[in-house]
Amino acid sequence: MPPLPTQRHDIFQASVMSALLDGVYDGEMTIGELLTHGDFGLGTFDALDGELLVLDGVAHQLHADGRVQGADPASGTPFAVITTFVPHIAREVTVRTTAAEFAELLSSLVPSQNYLHAVRVTGQFELVRTRTVARQARPYRPLVAVTKGEPVHEVRDVAGVVAGFRTPLYERGIGVPGGHVHFIDDAHRCGGHVLDSRARGLRVRLDPSDDLHVELPPEVELYDPELAAETHAAVEAVEHSG
Repeated sequence: MPPLPTQRHDIFQASVMSALLDGVYDGEMTIGELLTHGDFGLGTFDALDGELLVLDGVAHQLHADGRVQGADPASGTPFAVITTFVPHIAREVTVRTTAAEFAELLSSLVPSQNYLHAVRVTGQFELVRTRTVARQARPYRPLVAVTKGEPVHEVRDVAGVVAGFRTPLYERGIGVPGGHVHFIDDAHRCGGHVLDSRARGLRVRLDPSDDLHVELPPEVELYDPELAAETHAAVEAVEHSG
């Protein structure tokens, strides 16, 4: 296993996952401001108006109907994670790989389970199943209620990128424990939050970091330890249902 980089860099996060779960969907940070903190990341938009994916410094808005467009720098985000992507670990995967097999591969590649890892995977995907939240109206419902019954899109035999973060379990409630990734095809015609995938001929790149900077909006409160179990159950429902 290669040593960790000697030059450290932050992973920057706007708000926390527990706030998003509770229905805090209005963000004080704009996409333009977010991009000053890095060139690689993901998140969502004000009122849950689609998924956010930042690749090579370009912010993409992934809509609920599967469409992709460039994000307006003036639009806001209630939750996002971003870093300057400096890949330190690379692996070519030539065999056919399911989502579960890929998760095991990532676990074998990371230098420590305690680090955050930015993950970028490019290649040919036999199947990608995605779900993307649709714009909400006030009064906002909790995220579990919003994502329940959302349509799931499938694309097959497409070249693209799966990108996001592998987060340690101890960050439950702050981020999304395990893998949180979004997909976009090379033609920028479709994308969304990844629920499942099968792929072949992948190029995997990882960027480890142990520095996390979280910026909390004023209305976010983290004082209640009783919410931990509820947060875990809600994250599982939101990330893997569909």
